[in-house]
Order: sequence, then C-alpha cells, then structure tokens
Amino acid sequence: MDAFHFDEIIKIRKVDADGKKYDKVSRIEAESNDGETSILLDINSELYPMQRKELYRMVISTTLSMDGSAVTSYPYPPEGKSLADKFEYIVHGLVYKVSMDTSGPDKKVVVYVSFGGLQLMLKSDPVKAQKFKLDQKLFLLLRKMVK
Repeated sequence: MDAFHFDEIIKIRKVDADGKKYDKVSRIEAESNDGETSILLDINSELYPMQRKELYRMVISTTLSMDGSAVTSYPYPPEGKSLADKFEYIVHGLVYKVSMDTSGPDKKVVVYVSFGGLQLMLKSDPVKAQKFKLDQKLFLLLRKMVK
C-alpha cells in the first residue's frame, strides 16, 4: 500500500536494556529481518508487553483506511473496517525530526516520531526512509507473529 512508510517483520533484541524507568513504559530495541533498520521504541508495556526474541509485524502508515485514502476528519477512523482490525497495538504520532547518520560505513536516515510522549527512533537506509517527512502525522501498528 502506498500509504505505508514502513512494513517489516522486526525482531526484539532488548527490552529495557538500561533498566525500567517508568512503571507502564518499556523501551524496545529491535531490528528488521534484513538487518538494515534499527529501532528504538517506547511502548505502553501495561497494554502491550513485548518480549526479547519475539517477532512482530510493524507498519508505519499515514492512514488506517483499507483503501489507503487520506485522513480527512477526526475522530478517525470512520466506521467500518480499517487496518486497526488487523493489528494489536496502534498509536498515532508526529514526525518531529529527520536527520542523516554518517558515522558508520553506510549513510542512514534517522527518523524521530513522538506518540504523545512515547518515542520512536528508526534508523534505516535512505531508500527505505524516503517517505518520512517532517511534521507528518503517522500511525504505528504492531502485531505479534505466531511461530
């Protein structure tokens, strides 16, 4: 779907690696299956606990509409089926920073998104991150993959 900015299977590498700082929030360190994308994600662990070594489908989209149509009004989504029906954890946020990381052998785009205080840092190949734009509103959707 063209509205998807990111659609990958991710593997959780660490949960709260620096210790648990908040009662209901965990910081997840993950990596895409192809190893090209690294992710730091704060999640509400009371609502959606995630465990090390588990696999999840992670989608970042501009819409929840099944047909990919843009969000035009709130509250959202409109009645009927939506992408939310296919996922277990959904948050809505805003891209507040996009930068380049040239510290390693390969250039990476680093995207920062705030979901009402919960943060996402996604570091990926410039081709994979080309759709992310500053001040863009996005949905992050997660679903645990069954082994």
